[in-house]
Amino acid sequence: MPCDATLLPSHGPSTRAAGVLNKAEKAPDEVIAEVTVRELLSEVLGLAQSQVSGFADSTALFGSLPEFDSMAVANFLTALEERLGVLIEDDDVDAEDFASFGSLTDFVERLRSR
Repeated sequence: MPCDATLLPSHGPSTRAAGVLNKAEKAPDEVIAEVTVRELLSEVLGLAQSQVSGFADSTALFGSLPEFDSMAVANFLTALEERLGVLIEDDDVDAEDFASFGSLTDFVERLRSR
C-alpha cells in the first residue's frame, strides 16, 4: 500500500536544513561577515571549528568565553585588519561589539561596508 507523505507528521526542517534555510535568507555580505568571524574566532582563540560553527547570534562571547579576554580582542582586531585590509581606529570599536556572536558579526559588516 503506497504511503501518502501528506499524512505523515511534520516536525519542520531538520536542524541542518534549518541552518541552510537560515543562511539562504541572509544577504551575501552577512554570510561573508559571519564566515569571517567564525574563521577568526577559531584561528585567534584556538577554538575548535565545531564549537564555533555552533555559535548563534545570541551566543555570548566577551566575558563568557575564557579564551576571549582583552588580549584576544586585540589579536582579533589585528587579524581582522589584515583579513579585511582596513585600519580599525579606536573610535570604531565599542565594547558591545564583542558581547555576542551577532554583535561581532554586525561589527564586521560595518567595517566591510566602509
